[in-house]
Amino acid sequence: MDKVLASADEAVAAIPDGASIMMGGFGLCGIPEHLIAALHRRGTKNLTVISNNAGIDEFGVGPLLRARQIRKMIATYVGENKEFERQFLQKEIEVELVPQGTFSERMRAAGAGIGGFFTPTGAGTLVAEGKDSRMIDGRTYILEAPLHADFAFVKAWKGDRKGNLVYRKTARNFNPVMATAARHTIAEVEQLVEPGQLEPDGVHTPGIYVQRIIQGPSYGKRVETRTLRHG
Repeated sequence: MDKVLASADEAVAAIPDGASIMMGGFGLCGIPEHLIAALHRRGTKNLTVISNNAGIDEFGVGPLLRARQIRKMIATYVGENKEFERQFLQKEIEVELVPQGTFSERMRAAGAGIGGFFTPTGAGTLVAEGKDSRMIDGRTYILEAPLHADFAFVKAWKGDRKGNLVYRKTARNFNPVMATAARHTIAEVEQLVEPGQLEPDGVHTPGIYVQRIIQGPSYGKRVETRTLRHG
């Protein structure tokens, strides 16, 4: 089955208001930037966005926040986005902060069909409020639920027309687990190849998890925080 669509705009056309969407990326690396930009152009609103971070003001999740398209953020780190900070402090957006390891494991559990897991991370803190707890080997663990989404936007280095994906270095961050945890996964790739051109043992996300794929027209390498040495 050929899963390739002509553009990012076509790929996001059926996403409704109120959808929950996982968006890959670590810092500014491995972000599905063309899919996010298309969603911004379309103006889809009341979204729940599940992302490691909130991007920066003009890139990543940032433009969606600025346009008030996001109702709720589920994230681990949000410190580089001033507009997010403003909305959070003014109580204009709902926020669920999740420890990074727990964030990854909740998505992995969703993809694996696991109903929940116990972790010591967050025990005795605000993270544990309202959650079941258990003593295991003398240590308190809390029960975390799997994290699902309606859609996942993932970004890969290479992909074929059947949706098999290969990530490169740091871009192999949250993308693989997100691809398994959503009901509908849309991938964007730097290089689109024909079936059989990817080394089978090198495939990180099998095509069975991917419903649609696009090739991004271009990609740049951004610097999240530029540090200069004087003298």
